Amino acid sequence: MQNTVSLCYIGNKKVFPGLLLSVLSLIKFTKRPLHVYILSMDLHEQDPAFLPFSENQIHILDSVLKEKNPESRAKMIDVGELFRKELIRGKNVKNYYTPYAQLRLYLSELQGLPEKLIYLDIDTMAASDIGQLYDIDIGGYEYAAALDYMGKFWVARDYCNSGVLLLNLPELRRTRLFPRVRDYVAAHRMFMPDQTALHRLHSARLILPMRFNEQRQLKEDTVVKHFCRGIFWFPFFHIYNIKQWERDAVHKRLKICFYDDIYETYDRLAEKYSLSD
Repeated sequence: MQNTVSLCYIGNKKVFPGLLLSVLSLIKFTKRPLHVYILSMDLHEQDPAFLPFSENQIHILDSVLKEKNPESRAKMIDVGELFRKELIRGKNVKNYYTPYAQLRLYLSELQGLPEKLIYLDIDTMAASDIGQLYDIDIGGYEYAAALDYMGKFWVARDYCNSGVLLLNLPELRRTRLFPRVRDYVAAHRMFMPDQTALHRLHSARLILPMRFNEQRQLKEDTVVKHFCRGIFWFPFFHIYNIKQWERDAVHKRLKICFYDDIYETYDRLAEKYSLSD
């Protein structure tokens, strides 16, 4: 039996197109079974768009995974109750980033998860076999992450991006890093809350090569492309935030055509399942 790769995403119903595109990129390059966990919650009283992924969306995701490998699966976990107990009144509940970004901080509290888990932001796409990341030995480390492209200049030389994490859950439980990070996020107003708190409070972190979280142009050895914020210097300085589902901008502004076959697959699925972006 092939070794399973376990992964986790967070988000809400609105970002399903991004989630599906990301998973389609995983199965293109990875033959091993994928167990995909999706953390979500209902927070519609704060924003009407803050709804959990629907059962139909998770069914579609599960079907797509199983079509590639029958041993693969998708499962949604509702962590709304945990969030409401601690972070609903925290200082970062209203932030540039949605409250869903903080849900990953509950992974060490959940039962039934594997000991090792890859966390991926919705705005990531695989560019080669994700098993290359999963197979890295992180014994003795709480987690592994790549440097943040801008933060390593503006914040600290070892400031990491939290959009791609390789998590050692037993070690995280032993050091209680995530509970301490949740307390810090609840008490301190920050622009990038959990990312900054992880940087300040971690005990043992492995810094990954940038190919595991490429935040700029794709390279030959890229494993994960992260469609996060960046800077255009010409014709004038400005910050961009182009996601993989914004196809025209991906083509015209980022000059990336690498995922065109995945866009075609998505379109076929969208027609089959009557999806609307």
